[in-house]
Parts: sequence; structure tokens; C-alpha cells
Amino acid sequence: MANPVPSACCVVLAAVVVVYAQRHSQLETHIQYERVGADVTMKCGSMDWDAAVTWTANGTDIDESHLNGSYLILKNVDLSQSGQYSCYEGSSWHLKYQTYLRVGTPPKEPVLMCRSNNYPKGFYCSWHLPTPTYIPNSFNISVIHGTKDMVCEKDAVPKNRCHIRYLQLFSTVKYKVTLTVTNPLGKNFTTLTFDEFAIVKPDPPESVVAKPVPNNPRRLEVSWQNPSSWPDPESFPLKFFLRYRPLILDQWQHVELSDGTSHTITDAYAGKEYIIQVAAKDNDIGTWSDWSVAVHATPWTEEPKHLTTEAQITETTSASTSSFMAPPTTKICDKGAVVGSGAMAVCWTAGLVVAAYSVLFI
Repeated sequence: MANPVPSACCVVLAAVVVVYAQRHSQLETHIQYERVGADVTMKCGSMDWDAAVTWTANGTDIDESHLNGSYLILKNVDLSQSGQYSCYEGSSWHLKYQTYLRVGTPPKEPVLMCRSNNYPKGFYCSWHLPTPTYIPNSFNISVIHGTKDMVCEKDAVPKNRCHIRYLQLFSTVKYKVTLTVTNPLGKNFTTLTFDEFAIVKPDPPESVVAKPVPNNPRRLEVSWQNPSSWPDPESFPLKFFLRYRPLILDQWQHVELSDGTSHTITDAYAGKEYIIQVAAKDNDIGTWSDWSVAVHATPWTEEPKHLTTEAQITETTSASTSSFMAPPTTKICDKGAVVGSGAMAVCWTAGLVVAAYSVLFI
């Protein structure tokens, strides 16, 4: 007669496998977007309202207190409740419905900026949202010059930027750029209108170097290069703005330079470390660039002199010895002041004290 225990174990194991397979069987997964703070109701597919069902969130059973019949009710949802929700038929554990809940917010008005750092080639526009939405967003940008639509070529990196090439230089017709952002919970937009010259802003100067000037304790030599993104400095020259200060002070000193890529600071504090930065601007149009990366430098200082020869050391030692003088006192032994047979002993004792004191300084 066969042993019934292994057979029973096999039946139980098979049942567990079937239930597991049913709970993890694949259905078409829906995506449901909801606003933060909203009340959310989920239906268990085509199941009746009074059907016995079990809901899970990311594989964990949900307490029945969140159910209304077969409907799942989530009150005042927050970001932590985003995830995969599944509904199973009560007795068979057949997967009946599955959805991915994405909790987020509609987009606020986007921040849009347009700038020409390579004038006269063109300009670029970049954008971002002031606050995250926590769900996917799509952006659409349109550029109009007068009545003509222009192409804004999107960059691969970063993804929130595109470039526009100038079709006509020195135009007085304004550009109009509109950016629209959309997500499943809403949409928003912003618009910029500007002249060609108003958005010209070079990148900061590059390779800024500051170094001391030999034998000049109040001078620093500063040099830099035009930004590499500025395409034609000969036809569209830049001017520069230099600022510097010692680290011990908060107030900057400024120098504006109409040409050249170097300058000598002549009023530095001797021996004090300085911080130095440079900005650039087209000679005639646009605005100043951001400041360059800060560099540090300290003016030249004379090295202290040290004794190096044996003669100098001997001479100094002799001068120190000969310069000693005993402190002024009254007479050590005044015969008129000393009386009695002990007068001679007092004189001898005082003489020995003076001699010993002097030897200590030889």
C-alpha cells in the first residue's frame, strides 16, 4: 500500500505553486495618475461591487478597512503610496486587475531663459520647472521671429536645452519664445519676448592666472584668455571687468579694461593673499558674463637675511660679550664706610662676588 504522506505533500505543494502563479500571472498593467492629496478609488477590473477580493500594494496585502465592497479606497494619497496595486478574486486568487499608481502634481509655470554666448552665430534657450512633479513631463518650445517660425534644435545633453541659428543679423524684429509643459495631471506655459542684442552674454574668461612681480611688493600680474565659445573676438571684441580683494577684507576693488587680456594690480597690500576674478562683455551690446573661477596670489616679499659666514657669527658673539656692563651700584668696598677688624674680609668677599658674576657673561 502506498504511503499517503508523500502524496498529500505533493498535493499541498502543487496548490501552493498554483496560487503563487495565479498571484503573479501577468495582466496588462494600467497606469493611473493622481494628484497629491486626492482621494483615489480603484475598481477590481470587471468584478462586481460585492465580490470577494484581495488587494495588494507592491506585493503586500492591503487591510480590508480600505475596501468598499471590491473597490479599493485610498484617502488623501501622498508620494509614498505610488506603486503597483493588484486585485485578486477572493477564493481562487486569480489576478483580475493590476495598475501602477503614480502620485504627483500638475506642472507650475516653467522657468525659461534664452542667451547668446556665441554671438553672432545664434542663441540657445534652456528651461526647468521650479518644483518637481514626480511624474513624467513633456516640453514643447516654439520660436517665432516676426512672422517666421524658427527651428530650435534640441541638445542630447542636457535634454532641457535647444539651439537657434540667426538667419538675419542686426535685426530690430523681436523674437518670441513660448515653452509649454504638459503631464497627465495638467499643463502650463511661459513666454519670452526679446531683442537680438538683449540676450548677448559671453561665457566667463578662461585660464585666469595671477602671479607676483619680482621686487615689487605691491604688484600682481593678472592674465586671462577670451572664452573659447566666443567665435570671433576680432570682429566682435570683448571688454573685461577685473575685481580683486585681500582675503582679510570683504570689499572688492574694480578695474574695467577696454582691450587686452592682462592687467597689473599696483595697489596690493604687501604680503597679503588676494582673490581675483574676471568678467567679459561685448564692447557694445549685451550684458556682463558671470565671474570667472577665482584665483589666489600673494605679492612678492623679500626673504629674510640669515647669517651664513663664520666671521659674521664671531663678530656678533664678540659684540654681544663686550657690550655687557655691570649694573651701576654704590662702591663695593668703601674704606671710610667699613670699620673694625672685619673690613678687609668684607672687601675680599665683595670682590669675589663681582668676579664670579662677570665670569657668567664671558
